[in-house]
Amino acid sequence: MTHTLLTNVLDFLVQIDPFDQLPADVQKEFAKSIKITYLAKGEQIAFSATCEDRYLYIIRKGSVEQRKSDGRLRAKLGEEDLFGFTFLEPLANAEDGYTVTASENALLYLVPHVQIQQLLQTQPEYATLFAAQAQVRLQSALNVVWSEQEKGIFVKRVEDVASGRIATVQSTESIRDVAKAMRRANRSSTALVYENEEIVGLITDRDLTMRVIAGEVPLDTQVCKVMTSPALTIGPNELVLNAVSLMMQHNVRSLPVVKDNQALGLLTTTHLVQKNRVQALFLIEKIKFSNTIDELAILASERQAIFEALVEGRVSAEIIGQVMTLIMDAFNRRIIQISEEKLGPPPVDYAWVVAGSTARHEVHMLSDQDNAIVFDDAATDADRIYFQHLASMVCNGLDACGYPLCSGKFMAATPKWCQPMKVWKAYYSKWVANPHYEMLLNATVFLEVRTIYGKAAFSTELQRHLFSEIGKGREFLASMMRDSVSVNPPLGIFNNLVVEKGGENSNTLNIKKFALTLIVDLARIYGLQVGSEKVGTEARFQCAYEKGAMSESMLKDIIGAYRFVSQVRYIHQLKSLKSAEIADNNIDPSDFSSFERKHLKDAFRIIANLQDAAKLRFGVGGR
Repeated sequence: MTHTLLTNVLDFLVQIDPFDQLPADVQKEFAKSIKITYLAKGEQIAFSATCEDRYLYIIRKGSVEQRKSDGRLRAKLGEEDLFGFTFLEPLANAEDGYTVTASENALLYLVPHVQIQQLLQTQPEYATLFAAQAQVRLQSALNVVWSEQEKGIFVKRVEDVASGRIATVQSTESIRDVAKAMRRANRSSTALVYENEEIVGLITDRDLTMRVIAGEVPLDTQVCKVMTSPALTIGPNELVLNAVSLMMQHNVRSLPVVKDNQALGLLTTTHLVQKNRVQALFLIEKIKFSNTIDELAILASERQAIFEALVEGRVSAEIIGQVMTLIMDAFNRRIIQISEEKLGPPPVDYAWVVAGSTARHEVHMLSDQDNAIVFDDAATDADRIYFQHLASMVCNGLDACGYPLCSGKFMAATPKWCQPMKVWKAYYSKWVANPHYEMLLNATVFLEVRTIYGKAAFSTELQRHLFSEIGKGREFLASMMRDSVSVNPPLGIFNNLVVEKGGENSNTLNIKKFALTLIVDLARIYGLQVGSEKVGTEARFQCAYEKGAMSESMLKDIIGAYRFVSQVRYIHQLKSLKSAEIADNNIDPSDFSSFERKHLKDAFRIIANLQDAAKLRFGVGGR
């Protein structure tokens, strides 16, 4: 290789992921080892486990198609794309082979496998960059972009944040003695109550004020008469995020930390807020103590600031979604409380349920409202009017706080979605029995529901009714599958990727439509098929794996793809917000770096593979 050619090759190589992450001397050695070949249009390279000469291929000019042994498209690749990762290690199954065909004249750089092996033997820290498994490369991409060291309070363990101040008492002790025990325990605000060495309840300083003092209960009364039972506790290894979610769900300000029936400490919202005033916890506390919709609306800008801090702070997509859900839940609950104060107490039991991304704990900056009201079958016509007024006030309040009204009107403010339990059950039965377009759309919107206020048992009862109906036949899941695979990930991605044709989003890639929605739908289908009561996307895939519906490799692949694509969307939304633009899901392909393009293609291929596997599993025809 002449000096001029070597310089040209090196200048190109150092810009291509993952070679751009290698030391300069290693980059130069790789450039020297590169072989150059040319494929005329239509020429092929066949790969199989029996290949003797192994290379990692880089497309310098032109384009190629990868097709599996059965002729199905694996990927379309263009300039700066790489292929041949799966052949850097001996294949366990020769059927994984594929053929590469030049779709136009192509100039290829070939990096010898032996050169990569030599690098990894001396510097194994680069192994994940050249891993044969896509999920390993995707995980390395997440590690590079988002440091583990920058995570916030939410991803710490409870034992790392909680104080050791908690009192323990016996159920037969008097209220007076319990108060003294709490004072001795460094003025603990909570006492755990034991009976026969088992935790049977708890009592807080607020309970002493509200139940004992205000209720004029004699101080020699046994504490078991006034305690809260059962006690709500949390384990020391749980994430703070889960603890905060539990506090909000049960409207409590402290959680005893317990392991093996032993009290280890106490986690309080006051403690968290004092140490983390700039984080979401402080916002949640301010939401809780706001008294009007106007006061809440002022806090909406802080929600965006927290989102930006989480994305810039390199927090994982899963945690970002859960934190943004906590904030949305806090707004929603407080607005319901304010509305009830104006309307008076509800006439019968009801549940305010959220659906879609909110129910899955996957809220982001573009999330709108998907909600409904389920009320007791005993409600009268007058009661219905109460709930319709409540729904209207809450939905408009959420809109004022930055959560837009649903364009499809899937909200409690729409009378159709503000109904008694018996009507909701009839809805689900009808949708499952007749999974045509409109029925299927309704079913998918309310496929996962979660009570955030009111009688939680209502949403649980509805979900179980849905599972029961789905279990009666295969047609509903098959219809969901057919609908899901009607859209495919963009395997034809090139440097000048164009997916949307025409309209205001022309020449952009809709990352939600062509990737995230496909993953969420696959998770739903697999989750429902194994009877999972989990609603989160990752939790559903995990459940499907645990019940044998998918392999460990498939699980790791799709989770890696989901996390990477989610991060790409968050980064795009962050850039839009910082540019004072309206955040959306449409990304200009020219904004992608070589790094992002390469890993997005890995993710798209993983989605397509899982779609193929699901079609076989559910007996749905191919593309």
